[in-house]
Amino acid sequence: MSKLFQKTHLKSLDLQNRVVMAPMTRARTSQPGNVPNEMMATYYRQRATAGLIISEATQISDDSQGYSFTPGVYTDEQVKGWQPVTKAAHDQGAAIFCQLWHVGRVSHPRFQNGERPIAPSALAPVETKVWISDGKGNGNMVDCIQPREMTQADIERVVKDFAFSAKRAVEAGFDGVEIHGGNGYLIDQFLRTNSNKRADNYGGTRKNRIRFLLDVVDAVIEAIGADKVGVRLAPFITFKDMDCPDIVPTILEASKELQARDIAYMHLSEADWDDAPVIPERFRIELREIFTNTIIVAGSYTQERADEVLTKGYADLVAFGRPFVSNPDLVSRLKNDYALADLDGATLFGGNEHGYIDYPTFSEIN
Repeated sequence: MSKLFQKTHLKSLDLQNRVVMAPMTRARTSQPGNVPNEMMATYYRQRATAGLIISEATQISDDSQGYSFTPGVYTDEQVKGWQPVTKAAHDQGAAIFCQLWHVGRVSHPRFQNGERPIAPSALAPVETKVWISDGKGNGNMVDCIQPREMTQADIERVVKDFAFSAKRAVEAGFDGVEIHGGNGYLIDQFLRTNSNKRADNYGGTRKNRIRFLLDVVDAVIEAIGADKVGVRLAPFITFKDMDCPDIVPTILEASKELQARDIAYMHLSEADWDDAPVIPERFRIELREIFTNTIIVAGSYTQERADEVLTKGYADLVAFGRPFVSNPDLVSRLKNDYALADLDGATLFGGNEHGYIDYPTFSEIN
């Protein structure tokens, strides 16, 4: 049998297979308050044949938001809204982690009470847009603006926000949290030389640029325990104006520190567009030597590519994103070599049930 469908473990969690549902922003929360709802519970329930579900990126505070209708996990209403979601996943046998993010400069005054977003340095991301609804459910992509540089007080507050939301996520029934440290958002902005021009102990050297990530990880570990903490990193993704020549060695250095903290997993977000850079095998080997706990990989994986990376030992779990959107029964389709349904990209962000919970399973159309 394919390794992809074998049972396995993630720390103390039993996983029914090695398939992970990757975090995918869908922007379907109830308003006001960015509150998860029953429609979202249905969405996750439909896809809970995965061994592990990682939720869509979730705000840790009011000022961490960068896109309309994305959920939070820091208010009582949001925690209550997530509880049917986590129960739905568990009832179908899946473990579920909450991905926590702060978008940093990838935001807009619309989400900041008219103020500028915060970032490591006051540098606007070039050719970077965020999705903003007009209030009637119609969304538009809007350019990001120049942020303001974070003060030490800002840094300390955001670290506390991560820890607080991690505790709230566990209250909501999540098995753990994934700290989003990739894809051009706040933690990634600290990691990279082109977005981090600070002159204090959070900028300059690799040790300084990984400090904010480690501050967040340490605070979250103190709040909920290392066995409930994952980290997503994206060394080869350069969109959102994140092309840093020193990012790969920086990620490897950070990986040593994450292994020392014995976190549950590292989630490697790989570029998934047609002409994306191929991850060098040497990097996979070096990362595996450094980080011996669970590694998840994500990035346009087929079953064949998944089996290859699992067999070589470069990863322990494989995440699927867009295929899970249009194929709620993705695990069954992969296992039985059934054709995959196409994704309707126009319904990815915002809207209602259409393009969200109305994709049929293979058995329903055959």
